[in-house]
Amino acid sequence: MKVIAVIPAFNEARVIGRVINEVKSRVDEVVVVDDGSTDETFAVSESTGAVVLQHVINRGQGAALQTGIIFALKRQADIIVTFDADGQHQASEITRMTEPLLLGKVDVVLGSRFLDFSSNMPPSRRLVLQLATLFTKVYTGLKVTDTHNGFRAFSRLAAEKIEIKQDGMAHASEIIEQIKKRQLRFVEVAVKIVYSDYSLQKGQKLSNSFKILWDLIIGRLTK
Repeated sequence: MKVIAVIPAFNEARVIGRVINEVKSRVDEVVVVDDGSTDETFAVSESTGAVVLQHVINRGQGAALQTGIIFALKRQADIIVTFDADGQHQASEITRMTEPLLLGKVDVVLGSRFLDFSSNMPPSRRLVLQLATLFTKVYTGLKVTDTHNGFRAFSRLAAEKIEIKQDGMAHASEIIEQIKKRQLRFVEVAVKIVYSDYSLQKGQKLSNSFKILWDLIIGRLTK
């Protein structure tokens, strides 16, 4: 089965090369979506041999994921793994993430940092993420432990059924909502997130949570 990793990236030139090199030995193809970066993200990604797509402007992580997933489907992917570009995720866990799909047990695998307590997550980040997860449970009615984890794996069927319309970070809750709406089988798998000063600078802040909430409300009202 063909496994393609989709990595959305915005101004990640500092770490993207290492991330791609760690991922590419564990999948059949790596697709990077440069979401309007103003640094050398495109050039560094291209130098690794990855397929690199580019948004002319910064549209947001949700839009970058949708671009990458559509492209991966056109490349005949059987499984699509989404993976963050900032170095927090562990490429060694890709096999464990894809195994339930290869066995045909589920349609979607969601990585959860809250099932692995070895993470060096700062308390403030834990609070923000748990509040976001609580909101998603209320918003979607689906019980998950980690909404805003970019480490996911989709079967081809699931990738064809899920359409990401939220360009920004609200896409994470939108994906959970669509899993329920499309009646897709899912499982959460414990993954380890390694936080660095670099990744913490680029991560979610409490103020972003309010924007996500607003985007979801507007998205629901305009359906």
